[in-house]
Amino acid sequence: MATQKLYAGAKLREVRTRIALTQTEFAARLGISLPYLNQMENNNRPVSTTVVLALAREFGFDVTELGGGDEARLVSDMREALADPVFADAVPLADLRLAAGNAPALARAFLTLHRAYRDGHERLASLDAALGSSGMAAPSPWEEVRDFFHYCDNYLDAIDRAAERLAQGWPDIDAGLAAFWNDRNIRVRLDETERLRVFDPREGTLVLSRRTEAATQRFQQLHQVALLSQAKLLDATLDLARFSSDDARAIARTGLANYFAGAALMPYGAFRTAAEETRHDLEALARRFGASLEQVAHRLSTLQRPGEKGVPFFFVRVDPAGQITKRHSATRLQFARFGGACPLWNVHAAFETPGRFLRQLAETPDGMRYFCLARDVSRSGGAWRAPMRRHAIALGCELRHAGRIVYADGLDLTGAFDPIGVSCRICERATCPQRAVPPLERPLRIDADDRGVLPYDL
Repeated sequence: MATQKLYAGAKLREVRTRIALTQTEFAARLGISLPYLNQMENNNRPVSTTVVLALAREFGFDVTELGGGDEARLVSDMREALADPVFADAVPLADLRLAAGNAPALARAFLTLHRAYRDGHERLASLDAALGSSGMAAPSPWEEVRDFFHYCDNYLDAIDRAAERLAQGWPDIDAGLAAFWNDRNIRVRLDETERLRVFDPREGTLVLSRRTEAATQRFQQLHQVALLSQAKLLDATLDLARFSSDDARAIARTGLANYFAGAALMPYGAFRTAAEETRHDLEALARRFGASLEQVAHRLSTLQRPGEKGVPFFFVRVDPAGQITKRHSATRLQFARFGGACPLWNVHAAFETPGRFLRQLAETPDGMRYFCLARDVSRSGGAWRAPMRRHAIALGCELRHAGRIVYADGLDLTGAFDPIGVSCRICERATCPQRAVPPLERPLRIDADDRGVLPYDL
């Protein structure tokens, strides 16, 4: 596969602005000419190896940040938005990369506008009564919050470090939790309820569901700890995010408390070390930290602390209908914002083999190759007739990291790779037998007398 050139003009400008240097001063420190720097900052030339090494040497910059972050996500999100039939003409991928690299604020504004249009279109189609009174569509609070975490790279440094400090001050999680509640005269009680957690500050009680596993009960306690002990930190983070509605802010507060709970249950330094020692064995990590497999997999995808990064993983959770209910990627693989995941991905087969890990070598249309791991994580309702929650999770990394993953042992990493994509409407594979709809960017050829697997050719 050909090596992709690195265009990172926006990141270079961000670094220079952060350290308060002029272009002339920055170019001198990097050992390059001013015109050369100007061309790189405007994405007219790729970032050279000399500049990458100079960034690390002169400024201690984590050069892995140049190849990831917002730009890949913005390109993926814009491609999916532009697959909407409302856009008649295809936009070249090169133009999308220029927009994401040189005008990221404009790209985000476009995505916000498309999201508002899409939400309004769906409300009109379903005869939403609220829309009928105003004629305007507000962005979905859920999507707004999901995008916040998406573009934070699913890593929140201040909250992560606060959770780590709390956990380091406790002899262990269970003892620390017991002391925390005792100091506040709060009684924790298990009850036969479907509610995961109910806190009554007036009565001084925290009620947890007896039907859930110990890992879930522990996580819910840590969530309440975040709400009680980290309110100022959560509010400050929410203020910086500037959500557009109270609903979005309330949803985000829950998300931040969940983040704190995961970071306290699996403190960054200790968890990252254990992950390397066990070669990312999810079951071993779950036992060591008293967490669930899903919690461990999600936490692995957040190990993006500058200067202390773990393996860059993607993480996704899907339901039996193929809908994505959780998603994050620290890799170049980005998930569809709307709809389901590619049906050729092994995460869908996980429902058929409960209790087993499924391994897959996969290749995306851009030529990138990944090692993928999938497992069913469905949970019983804990009682007769209680509804069962059925989900499957997938965790994966670029193939070059597979040697650090225990589940890749014994696989022929040069063998056959399954062709997967992101979304049918932006997937370029012309002969995929599982294609649901034609891609927007390819013309169709329809011959009534010549039919293949699909009713059209690309």
